[in-house]
Amino acid sequence: MAEEKKIIDGQHIMFRGKPLIRDGNTFCYGTMADKYILFMMALSSRKVADSDGNEVEVPDKMIVQILSTDTTKSPMERVVKQFDRTGLYDALDIGLIWLERLNGK
Repeated sequence: MAEEKKIIDGQHIMFRGKPLIRDGNTFCYGTMADKYILFMMALSSRKVADSDGNEVEVPDKMIVQILSTDTTKSPMERVVKQFDRTGLYDALDIGLIWLERLNGK
């Protein structure tokens, strides 16, 4: 996933041409113009050492949901697919695969 990332409007990251937004332990990827978006929530985190030897907290256990952007559906009906993964990378990796399949790209 060595895709180009750039920061827009001071806080959001564009990844593969769509915004990846983080708010605390939740992550959202995609736009409401698409049929589906990717929603991820970190249920736990762990500490790892960065390249300078400092400890940083990274997401560990993740729950991943593919959500419909159709606002006429109830919240339960909007969940199209749900699964869990260990680590943000694995969650984003499999989530993007499902998102691309469901959005028809």
